[in-house]
Amino acid sequence: MWKGNSPGCNQGAAMEGTGGELGGQGNWGLEDAPGLLARASLPIMPAWPLPLASSALTLLLGALTSLFLWYCYRLGSQDMQALGAGSRAGAVSGRPGGCSEAGRPSPRSSGESVEGPRTEGLVSRRLRAYARRYSWAGMGRVRRAAQGSPGPGGGPGVLGIQRPGLLFLPDLPSAPFVPRDAQRHDVELLESSFPAILRDFGAVSWDFSGTTPLPRGWSPPLAPGCYQLLLYQAGRCQPSNCRRCPGAYRALRGLRSFMSANTFGNAGFSILLPGARLEGRCGPTNARVRCHLGSPEDGPRVVFIVDLWHPNVAGAERQALDFVFAPDP
Repeated sequence: MWKGNSPGCNQGAAMEGTGGELGGQGNWGLEDAPGLLARASLPIMPAWPLPLASSALTLLLGALTSLFLWYCYRLGSQDMQALGAGSRAGAVSGRPGGCSEAGRPSPRSSGESVEGPRTEGLVSRRLRAYARRYSWAGMGRVRRAAQGSPGPGGGPGVLGIQRPGLLFLPDLPSAPFVPRDAQRHDVELLESSFPAILRDFGAVSWDFSGTTPLPRGWSPPLAPGCYQLLLYQAGRCQPSNCRRCPGAYRALRGLRSFMSANTFGNAGFSILLPGARLEGRCGPTNARVRCHLGSPEDGPRVVFIVDLWHPNVAGAERQALDFVFAPDP
């Protein structure tokens, strides 16, 4: 406590204040005034509200995430901008071509000309729609296939002996026969189901003489001496035929690589009568492998055909192609 006479006043004035921390209880005198003034001149920084800081950080992270996603989409889709200019017709004709071409995309029993996706431009649009819904990850070969190019620097005509009518997926190894180990599960399942499949054929078989009306479920001959009964046609189940062939249908449902949701996928019985001739041709795509399970009996050549994915087509590519070539509803 300091006491003294204040100017212009005869009474003693007392000054009380903090001694140490500003705002604390205590006494000070004139000798403490410089320190007090120095403390009063310091700016007082208010504490940053924690909820406000958290909201600002959340907004910043959201903006950065949106920018990153936009950049990834632009990076993945910039090569697709020129697809419209480079698209060319890729229609698939439905003219009779033999039982080996069973179930072409969107086939019709009348044998009239049919088509799957008409042009590569349509394939490209569906592929972009898939990428917008899912991702461009793992779509390198599919994008090149949509552009009609078999590989870097290659052109649509440089396909070697493979000339599929609709889709050529680049860099897939080709061989007259796919090794058994590549599709071991499906091959062994079909072989073990052979007795049931053979019984189903006996239930739907007929004399194939051509003098009797065509039985229910059998398609008109694609070529002289060639008949088919399909359980799956262009990726669509044929319910009446599947009910008549329960053993074969059960085997198909157990396959891992059956193209059951794709217009390239077919399964069923194919019959060749003695003397039938089939012209050589390429299928609609090299992304599939056609499995033949033959009957050793004499007489008409009976084959149970199943379209499987090529073993070198990755899972992401299969999913994208199932989307692009989904069967018509």
